[in-house]
Amino acid sequence: MHQDPPDSPVHNPAPAHSTTTVERGSFCLARCVCGWSGPARRARDRARTDAAEHLGTPETDG
Repeated sequence: MHQDPPDSPVHNPAPAHSTTTVERGSFCLARCVCGWSGPARRARDRARTDAAEHLGTPETDG
């Protein structure tokens, strides 16, 4: 049985999604390590909701 070397791209998974919010003046936006960026929002809560939607996780009231 043939195996690829450990450094082969086949064995390197795509980067995981990890979001954060970034402040730009009076605006806040969500960003992900995959390169995705949400729209600029005035409400931090809405930017966090954008990030949760990108990750596919439902937003819950807490």
